[in-house]
Amino acid sequence: MNNKPTNVTKEFGLKVKLERVKRNISQEKLAELADVNRGTISTIERALSIPSIETAACIANALGIELYKLFIFED
Repeated sequence: MNNKPTNVTKEFGLKVKLERVKRNISQEKLAELADVNRGTISTIERALSIPSIETAACIANALGIELYKLFIFED
């Protein structure tokens, strides 16, 4: 298995970033709200890591959106 980010990983990271920026929240603040490390948010947004479903749910909750909305990618 290679370690290249997949399109889903890239799209998910971009979606997290877009939702965060739309709400004018820093990575540090989002990490605090989601109870994760700021580095975790950074690596997810840059598609360097894939969050667990639990972490993704915490991020969605911190953003005030339902988890599934982080998986709706625009063309």
